[in-house]
Amino acid sequence: MDIASLAGILLGLAAVVFGIISSGGVSALTRDFVDIPSVIITLGGSIAGTLACHKIQDFTGGFKAITLAFKQKDLDPGEVIHNIINLSNIARKEGLLALEEAANEIEDEFLKKGVMLVVDGTDPELVRGILETDLTCIEQRHKKTIGFWEKWGELAPAWGMIGTLIGLINMLVKLNDPSAIGPQMAVALVTTFYGSVIANWMCNPIASKLSVNNANEIMMKEVTVEGLLSIQAGENPRVIEEKLKSFLSPKAREGLNDDKGGGEE
Repeated sequence: MDIASLAGILLGLAAVVFGIISSGGVSALTRDFVDIPSVIITLGGSIAGTLACHKIQDFTGGFKAITLAFKQKDLDPGEVIHNIINLSNIARKEGLLALEEAANEIEDEFLKKGVMLVVDGTDPELVRGILETDLTCIEQRHKKTIGFWEKWGELAPAWGMIGTLIGLINMLVKLNDPSAIGPQMAVALVTTFYGSVIANWMCNPIASKLSVNNANEIMMKEVTVEGLLSIQAGENPRVIEEKLKSFLSPKAREGLNDDKGGGEE
């Protein structure tokens, strides 16, 4: 479980609830801020608009991806670099063909695929091309999912405004009744409130977290590609380690030095 995502969602909800009850009391939650027609217009309309912007399989896949924002992915660049260095030591001591046996113990399918390409004697440029194509396809799939949440976050406030316009029209129709103006205006504004909440409390944070996860995963795979090509080129394990550490922040490099130590020759 990604604590940051869960904490952010809960704290956002708490802030909104606190703002409502601090001025209107607990009863205001249901009395002033719950309006079923407004929910249908804003939530239903924004979902309908998002559906119209995507193919059905992309829509369902994007909707299900909400769980990914709360799932803690074990992406440790230090572990990836450590694995690459171990493979480079094996290749340096026993030759590239020895990596075939080592590949049987690799759980990362992307790394395993790259190792087998190297073992098969594939041209380095072709290895890079195959792995980078795989990388591009992965990123495109991720961006489809991210785009789903970005589009929903874009449409929700617009549908909230549509609901507000409907409410204002209904209010103007009853303008001859001064007692109805206040309640009608409140209902009209609730739809804008719903649209803003959907966008800024749910859609935009989820899209941002998925973008962060995507960037981390792509970076890890880029490390893998560079490491495998360096192994294939016969570079020294220490040189490979220093090259791959350039992908990391200074703090992460220090942690790698403390936890893993340098590459063997």
